[in-house]
Amino acid sequence: MEGLELELRALIQQACDLDDAKMATLTDDDPLVGPESPLGLDSLDALEIVTAVQRQYAVRIDNQNTSIRVLQSIRILADFIRQEKAMA
Repeated sequence: MEGLELELRALIQQACDLDDAKMATLTDDDPLVGPESPLGLDSLDALEIVTAVQRQYAVRIDNQNTSIRVLQSIRILADFIRQEKAMA
């Protein structure tokens, strides 16, 4: 696991008030939100994650389609942040 993925795990855990045991079940490729997510997160949690990521990494997740795409997994979210930072 790379540094950004570890940072995102901590950010998501804090933003959604998740315990260590729940976070331990999540892999970098698991869905973050929805019925298939081991975390059991919903759309309000997704909003918390988006807000925290935008604040922490100064990237814009500016619409619902982008949110749905980047919140598919920690790996996809990390790749999105890396891309945005490279273009800035």
